[in-house]
This record gives sequence, structure tokens and C-alpha cells, in this order.
Amino acid sequence: MAKSSLVIVESPAKAKTIGKYLGPSYQVKACMGHLRDLPKSTLGVDIENDFQPNYRPIKGKEDIISDLKKAAKSSDLVYLATDPDREGEAISWHLKELLGLDDSKALRVTFNEITKRVVNESIAAPRDIDQSLVDAQQARRILDRIVGYQLSPLLWKKIRRGLSAGRVQSVATRMVCEREHEIAAFQPQEYWSLDAKLSADGTERTAFLAHYHGENGKKKELNSLEEVEAVVEAVKNAAFAVKSVKRQDKQRSPSPPFTTSTLQQEASRKLSMTPRRTMAIAQQLYEGVDISGEGAVGLITYMRTDSLRLSDEALAAVRGFIQGRYGGGYCPASPRVYKTKAGAQDAHEAIRPSDVNLTPEQVKKDLTPDQYRLYRLIWSRFVACQMSNAVYDSVSMEAEAAGHAFRASASSLKFSGYTAVYEEGRDEEKGEEKEKEAKLPPLTEGQRLESLGFAQDQHFTQPPARYTDASLIRAMEENGIGRPSTYAPTVSTILDREYVVKDGKYLRTTPLGEVVNGLMEDKFSDIVDTGFTANMEKALDDVEGGGKQWRDLLREFYAPFKAELEQAEKDLDGVRLKVPAEESDEVCEVCGRQMVIKSGRFGRFLACPGYPECTFTMPLVVAMPGRCPKCAGRLMKRTGTSKKTNKQYTYYCCEHMTARDEEKKCDFMTWDVPVADDCPACGQTMFKKAGKGFKRPFCINEKCENFTPEDKRGGWKKKEAAPEAKDGAESK
Repeated sequence: MAKSSLVIVESPAKAKTIGKYLGPSYQVKACMGHLRDLPKSTLGVDIENDFQPNYRPIKGKEDIISDLKKAAKSSDLVYLATDPDREGEAISWHLKELLGLDDSKALRVTFNEITKRVVNESIAAPRDIDQSLVDAQQARRILDRIVGYQLSPLLWKKIRRGLSAGRVQSVATRMVCEREHEIAAFQPQEYWSLDAKLSADGTERTAFLAHYHGENGKKKELNSLEEVEAVVEAVKNAAFAVKSVKRQDKQRSPSPPFTTSTLQQEASRKLSMTPRRTMAIAQQLYEGVDISGEGAVGLITYMRTDSLRLSDEALAAVRGFIQGRYGGGYCPASPRVYKTKAGAQDAHEAIRPSDVNLTPEQVKKDLTPDQYRLYRLIWSRFVACQMSNAVYDSVSMEAEAAGHAFRASASSLKFSGYTAVYEEGRDEEKGEEKEKEAKLPPLTEGQRLESLGFAQDQHFTQPPARYTDASLIRAMEENGIGRPSTYAPTVSTILDREYVVKDGKYLRTTPLGEVVNGLMEDKFSDIVDTGFTANMEKALDDVEGGGKQWRDLLREFYAPFKAELEQAEKDLDGVRLKVPAEESDEVCEVCGRQMVIKSGRFGRFLACPGYPECTFTMPLVVAMPGRCPKCAGRLMKRTGTSKKTNKQYTYYCCEHMTARDEEKKCDFMTWDVPVADDCPACGQTMFKKAGKGFKRPFCINEKCENFTPEDKRGGWKKKEAAPEAKDGAESK
């Protein structure tokens, strides 16, 4: 007997979870994302016919479409339960059109969280497809198609094949380029710090450091050694006295719950996850994970949101949890309400656990390591955002001698509050020094202090730090560039196109990125203008809200864009822009030329610029600390690509591993990471296991008394094969 209702979701994982909640009277199937889209081979938009899109079924999905049509035909009702955002709404609309469903049969439902309560409530209260949401997504899709398909060929002709331009990716590339230009143009300024070592009783026991503040009640910067020496000369024989002592409780409030942007930033800082990886893992947690004794459970709410709103039910649950686990003092008198920033869509709650009582420890055994780490991050942030402030006992003092003021402060945790659960990470600025607070002895105003000496240091102001994944996403959000669903794909795209590369965790533009950005700034200044792009996002929001027609938006955009494109074609007629070679520090081992960085099928590599006379190439390498244990050469970090899986892997080897000179050649290679520390016994470079977290360095010199055998080095171990069966018995 045919089932009376069909529910269509995007993924098999979501289908499994929802199917468990709805029971046998519902058939739940996955459409595997988009089934209909603009064709890949052509523009697919009839611009002359008022931007009429030419949607077609996606090749390779014929079997899915056929199966869904068959299931829909035998069902009384079809619930379109794709993701609760613009793209999900558009997928539902495409499904309705593709399956030929009439309005009475096609019902739209959304799930902010995939729990039994929410799924059943949503199924009981379906709605029509929101055409304004669909139109906003259509406008975005067509805008991006026009820009990509009409600009990219220009880049192919004028720079090189395979390049692309886009509304958001081009702005992100420009932001990284501009930061590089700021760093290059930066002029460091000299400044000095001066610390006085003061003591309450003339002994080291009560000694503390006080930092120079100023003169005659005014703050003063020390910009030269002469100014420092003048202050020291003035105070070295003068009497120090405590001018003021202030003791107060300082309170720190918790961070708000996660939005898409802040989740990606924090996962990058704390977990070293790329935005793309973060969203892939979050999608798994949202759609459902098999939990022992529970079956498939959706662990978090929808992960594409820019709202800080939390439901009353979630607030009541977390407050009860906090009071039960931590005590009443950790739960404020009323729930914390966080104000969502202006311009946010606020369609969904902030990202939070679906059930706060499912703690990370409870579900750890059922999750992959990455799922566990991300779930713990989301769970902790949510719980902490509704906890009491942390309270610090803060003491600050000012001492004075000969009119010069020195200040010191110290603080200690008095009440942990939300920090018992979570503290927000932060981006370390390049060259940033963490200030060490002095430990202050008991002091009173007017008390005499003795000087035990002075310490002075020269410093230079630092240029702005390069963007990281986290800081670029934050800058995009602050400038209104993109939306929650586009942050991760944008960062991935500019890396995949090699307009930007990573130096450690920092993003740096390549010569290719500079050339592409230069052309875009020169010929399409509005496309790469942050203000223009932000206004376009607002216009798309207006379409979503029903205040603007999507075709009107496209008309307003296309006329000036077409004029710019035609002018650029004229200006660049016969011109071919050259991408400068990106030189490396490596020398060709055949002809001695300076190697350059090239791009190929498997990514970037080093090549001799003397091609075709010299064809020497080698993997792109990064110098590591330490020395080769075999020949004392430099140790290099290299990447390779598996021919079977096409995945990249990292290894460490001697710089002479690829030497053509047999006398120089060295075969040292290891998966372990060389460290800067030498073994205290034999003096050879030490290594540590690869992976996240602290790993203890070990010595690999078998002749050394500190030698650590392989099985005691920690890290991942290969499972031993089961012993062979004997006498016909099965091995167990």
C-alpha cells in the first residue's frame, strides 16, 4: 500500500533522522541538493527577454528525479522540507516545478532544529512556498552568473585561462590585496618602554615591575633612548612613593551565542578548522548523528544564521541546566538577551545545541573527533552565554618620583562565572606581545618604595597583520560583504583560484591575485567596491522582504555593467597582462637559477625559470627548524598528492633528498615534525608527532641515552592485524 505523504529533504542523513520522528505513514526521501539549475555550458539567462532564466535538470541526477516523480505521484501530499534559507526555498520551488506539483499538493515546511518536537510541529503547520525568498535567490544566482560568465572570459583572454571573477570573491581578493599594500607601505615608528623594579621593603620578596606612564600628571610616550635616559637620570636618586591605590571588582560578560560568522571565526582560532570544514561538520551535526540508545539525533540548530535570538524554550532549558550543574550563583536573575546587528535577516535562532542536556561528554563516543570538538565549542558557547559574569579582584597603583609616574596593576579571578565553561579565543596580531601583569604586594597611599633598578626596551610599531580565515570573515561581515551562506565558499574560492595563498595561518596575495585585482579595480571599480557590494546585498534583502522586484534589481545592475564591459574590451584590445614570476629562496640544482613558483594540476610547485633548456622541478617546500640527522642539511616541509585518492599529504625531509649530485644526496624522510629544540644529551634535532595539541618532543638518535622508541612516541598508531587462526579455530 502506498504511503500517503512524501517528505523531501536534501540529504540522506536528514532523511534518516526525520523518518525516525515521523513514523511509517511518511515516506522521507533525499533530493541530494539542487536538481534543476542554469546550464553549465552557457550563460543560461536570456538578457534580452528581461533576464529570463533557462533552468534545466542537472545532468547525472536523472535517476533521483525519476524516483521522486514516482513517489510524488503515489502520494497524497508532498512536504518540501529543504533547508530554511533562501537557497532551501529555491530548491523547494524547483522541486515543485520539476515534479509538476500543484499548489494544493505541495506543502512547504522548515526545521530550525531537527528534533521530534520541531519536526512534528512543522509538519502540522505547513505553508506555501515564499516566492519573495525564491526571487531573492534567483536574483543572486543570475547576478553571479552574469558577472562570472561575462567577466571570466575577459580574464581568460587578457591574463590566462581558467580564471574567474565574481561579485563577492573579487571584493574579498581586493581586501587581501589592500592589506598587503598597507603592510608594504608601513613605516615603523620607534618607541621605548621603561620599567622600574620597585620594592615595598627593599627586598626581592616584595618586588614588582611598574611601567612608565608620564610626567606631571600627563601621559607621555618615550620615543628615543635619550628620552628614556633622561627619565632614569631624573628618578634614579629620587624617592618613590605610592600616589594612589585602587582596588575594585571588575566584571567580564560572556560572548553572545554563535552566528555563522562567529562560529567560523572561533573554529578557525580554537580548532584550526577552515570555514569550509567547519560548515561541513556543522551540517552533519544539524542533520543528525546516530547516538547510542537514541538513534539519529539532530544535535544543533540550523547553522546558517546571522541572528542572536534564542527561543524561550531554549532559554528555560539552559537556565535549568546551569542551576542544576553549577548552582544558582552561576545563573543570572533573568535571561540574557543579545541584540542582533542591524541588517541581519533574523530568520532563525542563533546556533545552539538542540538539547542542552546532551552534553559533549555524553555523545563523545558516538561522534568523530571533529564532530565532537565542534559540538563542544557550540554547546559551551551557548551555555556560557546565559551564565553570570566572571568577577576579577583588580588592583592598580601609581607610584611617583620627581614628577614621573609609574603604574602597575594585577587581577585575580574572584568568581569564575561563565569562564567555568568557556572563554572566547582571539586573533593574535603579528608582533603582538602579551602583557604580563605584576604581582603586587599590599600597598597603601603615601607608602615609600625602594627602586631596585630599571629595564628599558626598544620597540617599533608593527604593520597591520595579514588576514587569517577568521579575521577576513569578520571583516567581510563588518563591511556587509556576503551573507552567512557565502562566507566559507568565498574564502575557499579565492584560495582555490590561487589569488591568495596561506603562509601558515595568514592569507597572502599571489602575483596572479595582484594582476587580477589590478584589472578589476581599473576596469570594474564598482564590482570590487565594498560599498557597492554591501548595497547589493541590501537590495537582495529588499527583494526577500517583498519591497523590490528581482527583475528591477537586475536591470539597474546590468546597464552600467554592460557599458563597463564594452569599454574594458576596447581599452584592452590587443593587450595581454603578464603575471610576474613568484621567486622562491630555492636554487635550481641543475643550472643554479633562482627557482620560481608555478601552478599545475596538483597545485603549486617549484620550477626552474630556464625552461625549456632546464626542466628541473621540485615540490614547494617550507624550511623547518633543526638539521638533518644524517647529513646536517636543512629540513624541509613538503607536500605530495596521492595518485589513488588525489588527497594531499605532508612529510619532512632533508633539503638534499632530490639532489642530482649523488655525493650530496640524502634519503632522510619522516612523518614527524622537527622542532627547534636540540636533544640535551646528543645535540641532534628533536621531533614530535604531527597533529593538534601538545606533543612531547623526542630524540630519534638510536645511539643516544634519550632515544625514544617508536611505540613510546605517542600519536596515531596503526592497529595490529588479528592473529592468524590456529588448528582451524577462528581468531577472536
